[in-house]
Amino acid sequence: MGKDARPWLLAECNYEYVKDADIRVAVIPLGATEPHNLHLPYGTDVYEATIIGERVCEEAFRRGAAVSLLPTVPFGVQTNMRRLPLAINVNPATLDLLLTDLVESLRNSGVEKIVLLNSHGGNDFKPLLRTLAGNDVQVFLCDWFKMVNDVYSTIFEHPEDHAGEMETSLALAYFPHLVATNADGSLTADDGATRKTRFRAVNEGWVQITRRWDLLTTNCGSGYPHAATADKGKQVMDLISDRLAEFLVELSESSLDDSFPF
Repeated sequence: MGKDARPWLLAECNYEYVKDADIRVAVIPLGATEPHNLHLPYGTDVYEATIIGERVCEEAFRRGAAVSLLPTVPFGVQTNMRRLPLAINVNPATLDLLLTDLVESLRNSGVEKIVLLNSHGGNDFKPLLRTLAGNDVQVFLCDWFKMVNDVYSTIFEHPEDHAGEMETSLALAYFPHLVATNADGSLTADDGATRKTRFRAVNEGWVQITRRWDLLTTNCGSGYPHAATADKGKQVMDLISDRLAEFLVELSESSLDDSFPF
């Protein structure tokens, strides 16, 4: 490989390395291209998926995991943002077909343990996991933004939904040059307030709908971003990295026997 290539990143590896490499786990990061309030870039989910994937796989590799991170899928399901400019939609069935093909390619290469590292709340891959079950591959789903719920309040002050405190903190820590600010250094964002529907059953969660973001929000931000700091972003990254790297090491070392994963 090139002298600066990182062996846990497939895109940086060459054939001389890959043809003899021991790769037991593949991680597929999944992002989206969509507006994130007024202050975060359209590629926020792509940057998060990529940076988290690189950090996690590096840590897992250093702990002994035979893991490879694939390039990030930059598009996700945006059917509820159709009226927002350049929110690039891939319908759920189309995205499932793409991932099915990616999984098949990995299986053909002898990689049978696959982790979907999802960075976009609009993606729902549970039906896909059920479809792929029993096909001689083991596919796991990690929505990274859900994996810190138990300690979220020890780091952040405000609930996170979309372009709020947690996402903004990660952006300030890892791609601050893309965060828009005013002359005084404050974020250009609004407060991320959302509207309630006219139905109590929907507002209280008894009945579910797909939220139309052009009606739900003012500028496609749901969650208060102004308490975000780079330090909070680094704290949550350290937590995600440690937890997910531990899982990847365990997954790498685990045999695909008849009782897997039990």
